[in-house]
Amino acid sequence: MVRILLALAFLCASCAPHPPTQKLSVAAAADLNFALPEIARQFHVSHPEVQVDVAYGSSGNFFAQINNHAPFDIFLSADVEYPRKLASAGLGAGDSVFTYAVGRLVVWVPAASPLDPATALRDPSVKHLAIANPQHAPYGRAAQSALRTFGLYQDVEPKLVLGENIAQTLQFVESGAADAGIVALSLALAPPMRDKGRYWEIPLDAYPRMEQGGIILKDSRAARDFRAFLLSDGGRRILKQYGFFVSGE
Repeated sequence: MVRILLALAFLCASCAPHPPTQKLSVAAAADLNFALPEIARQFHVSHPEVQVDVAYGSSGNFFAQINNHAPFDIFLSADVEYPRKLASAGLGAGDSVFTYAVGRLVVWVPAASPLDPATALRDPSVKHLAIANPQHAPYGRAAQSALRTFGLYQDVEPKLVLGENIAQTLQFVESGAADAGIVALSLALAPPMRDKGRYWEIPLDAYPRMEQGGIILKDSRAARDFRAFLLSDGGRRILKQYGFFVSGE
């Protein structure tokens, strides 16, 4: 009889409904292309009921889409001003804007290139220089500022190749469509790219500080848990590994 009761209990347990999977849709700046999958993976370990779906692109384009009611739950921008503007317009959960990192710029060249990344911006042999499109990509605006700080913008402007976002900018250089590029340090440090190129970090005082921030667009326990993990010691550690300053440094 005991065995029968145990068997029935086991069957009941196996038939019990599993917690429903909750999807969390995240619009993320392209410089998070490598760091965010690791963050999402570790978040899923502690929150197996939440499925994180991430779309990557330029922050300005996402800002425009969200203003037109694109169905994202969280927006992680390369410029915190975009989330702040959304909050001011009432598009997002109250008091949910946060900063999570500070972006950094590098000059990147392929590993086989004869160029020295530290001098590539001034090298006359460079025919095409890739940057992200400044009209909607914060990294593109920062690259413009750095070039102006160095007194080089007028000279290199005819050589510029504009990527739709910072990830595409890196692809232009990797594919040979550009000789060098100004890209995110987080992409240059990503494991898939470390052996594919060399970089020189542009001094931080050459461009405005790139405060990266986010906003919860659709309030939920899953969204708040994800934000909490991103800002936790574990999330900050991953961001540091991928070349970000974390908020507060």
